[in-house]
Amino acid sequence: MDALKTVDPLRADVTDEGGRGGDGTTASGAGGDPTGTATPTDDPEERLFSGPTGRLLLAASVGWAAIQCGRLVLSPMLPSVMADLGIGEFEAGVAFTVMWGLYALLQYPSGRLSDRLSRPSLLVPGLALVSVGFLLLSRAQSYPPYLLGAAVVGVGAGLYPTAARALVSDLFVRRRGQAFGLHTASGDLGGAAAAGLAVVVLGAATWRSAYAPVVAVLAVVLLALHRWRREPYEWRRVPLGVRETLVRLFGQRRMATLVGAYVLYAFTWQGAVGFLPTFLQRTKGFSPGFAGGGFAALFVVGAAVKPVSGWLGDRLAKPLVAAGGLVLGATALAGTLLVEGSVAVSVGVVGFAAGLMAFPPAMQAFLMDVFPDGSMGGDLGAARSVYIGLGSLGPTYVGFVAGWAGYGPAFAGLAVCLVVSAAAVLGLGLTR
Repeated sequence: MDALKTVDPLRADVTDEGGRGGDGTTASGAGGDPTGTATPTDDPEERLFSGPTGRLLLAASVGWAAIQCGRLVLSPMLPSVMADLGIGEFEAGVAFTVMWGLYALLQYPSGRLSDRLSRPSLLVPGLALVSVGFLLLSRAQSYPPYLLGAAVVGVGAGLYPTAARALVSDLFVRRRGQAFGLHTASGDLGGAAAAGLAVVVLGAATWRSAYAPVVAVLAVVLLALHRWRREPYEWRRVPLGVRETLVRLFGQRRMATLVGAYVLYAFTWQGAVGFLPTFLQRTKGFSPGFAGGGFAALFVVGAAVKPVSGWLGDRLAKPLVAAGGLVLGATALAGTLLVEGSVAVSVGVVGFAAGLMAFPPAMQAFLMDVFPDGSMGGDLGAARSVYIGLGSLGPTYVGFVAGWAGYGPAFAGLAVCLVVSAAAVLGLGLTR
């Protein structure tokens, strides 16, 4: 295993044996900068909102927010899309499956390539492909071009986030948790923006108009990342090394347990997001508007909670913060199942969202602490492929159990998943 890291699980700080990554770069130079200048020590303050590190963090985060906005705006506009293209629920579901499936599949290759080439070599083409995919969606007059657009969006989106997270990890060490909190919160802001964009577009124009502002933002971010990049573009053939990466991830019980804990979280997240509005309507008897507000609350609360979670992870202990978030989410979800009334249910949903959204910043920063520097992008990408792919079974589970026994048992099962995941993370945090 390259450049194994010595990690005190109850501290936020990390040291590398020898101070260098497995590819000969400095600790945060995993992007492959041959000059060795792209290190966090170039900016000892690791500024979040200014300077070179702050600019790159902002650009990467705005790009992720735009990608999320473009993907999530499709859900509230789906009835209009189906009527316009003359397709049914099955065809629409296939398009979603293609988009999210390709996204999950490409997490590992994108991380591996960003390690062996450079971060800009994945970030800029990813943004370009997503933009092309959104334009194809907006121009589609029939189902095949629409499906093609969804596939291109999935490929482009799959190339971007792992390389972006690896870039954030390159830029920040001492304040890595805070940086991850801000970066991951940008995706929630994108989800919240998607809800507002859909309302405005459907009220003033057609669904096709929603993608023009998204593509405009993506173009600005693309140019910014191109201009501010700290590494050159590299284009060459790179072996994926799937076997070696899988051995690193699952050859050790500690690492396999970390990935398994994240699978349970992703399973719960995707299952809850897919069915929360329906649960609130059919089980609690709320209106579609109230249910939609509960869905939007997941993203609004997430945007506020994630930076706080990252800040706490840097000052306390990342595993403890991650596990605490899961316990809060499980408790709030159980309470939501038991209570009645709009106020009590609203408090439960907000608490569930806060706990659920507190997990990713601390946990992803913890994973980056554990991964070897020379392969952190590929390792994170492989882990994301596994937990996003297996997590996509969450909606299938909820749909099956809800149809057989009701939404109460289905969501209770999700709460159990959070408790098991919290126990695993806490156990790892208390052992070296």
